[in-house]
Amino acid sequence: MKRLCPLLLLLAGLCVAGGALAHRFAPSLLQVTEIAQQHYNMVWKTPAQATSKVPLRPTWPETCAVESPTQPQLEGTGMVSTWQLRCSGLGEDGLVGETVGVSGLGANQASAMVMINLLDGRSYQQVLNAEQPEFVVPAESSAGEVMSDYTVLGVEHIWGGIDHLLFVFGLLLLVGGGARLLWTITAFTVGHSITLSLVTLGFFDYPVALVEFTIALSIFVLAVELTRRERNDLLWRNPWWLAGGFGLLHGMGFAGALADTGLPQDNVPLALLFFNVGIELGQISFIVAVLALWFLLRKPLQPWQERLWPVPVYILGALSAMWCIERGLEALLA
Repeated sequence: MKRLCPLLLLLAGLCVAGGALAHRFAPSLLQVTEIAQQHYNMVWKTPAQATSKVPLRPTWPETCAVESPTQPQLEGTGMVSTWQLRCSGLGEDGLVGETVGVSGLGANQASAMVMINLLDGRSYQQVLNAEQPEFVVPAESSAGEVMSDYTVLGVEHIWGGIDHLLFVFGLLLLVGGGARLLWTITAFTVGHSITLSLVTLGFFDYPVALVEFTIALSIFVLAVELTRRERNDLLWRNPWWLAGGFGLLHGMGFAGALADTGLPQDNVPLALLFFNVGIELGQISFIVAVLALWFLLRKPLQPWQERLWPVPVYILGALSAMWCIERGLEALLA
């Protein structure tokens, strides 16, 4: 296990450099609902914490005009504003064949989900980013688009959520590599997949602020476990119990991000499945990157590994304690 110290120290430093607060990832969301011929209701949600001075703004055909705009309101982790869009000069299919997009994605290094629902029941969704800030509304949606879009969102979520990555990071500290790592990560995957599915499909709800607090607490508990000198207790012998149990909490966090993103109502199971696939791909790529970096650095840093061992553990403990205080206060005030 100690052979991972040099790598884990470096990764902990990267996490700290990435920001002192965990980033609760959710892309911007533009929901477009046709309420009458060439008349649309618009809901626009952006993260509450801006990453650039360049604003994110939806774009639409020039023949459309805004009506009844509202001031942005804070809802959960995002700012939400609504308005109506009345268009003229469009074809019989309205927005079909027209270009819709979001400006400012490149400057914010962000992505946005656009969901369009038409009167005849057709619905479309598209993930936009800096490389593709706009798209032409197609005549028909495809399952392939749902699969690819939500896989990308899953990968982005796990890589944008420092708290989730730090928990996986702590599991690597706890178990090292080999079969123990395989079983532990599998338990974490099973745990978060269960609650992600149950919450998304509406089987139960949960207090968001409290779950965010317990996610931070899970990292703190893991850090405390890593400081124990006696390593023959149940959690050290069977770390998959800890990983699976806390995975249930992390799955609720994933479900919250997915709810903020939105789901295509005609393809909820498919979107859920591939969002989870994206999370697993992102998680696996993170673990592979960790192990590859350890392989490169283990010899140069070997003389200092005994001294470096406590550092990543204390970083985990300090960051998670700070998040516990911050999120605990949010839960009390919620």
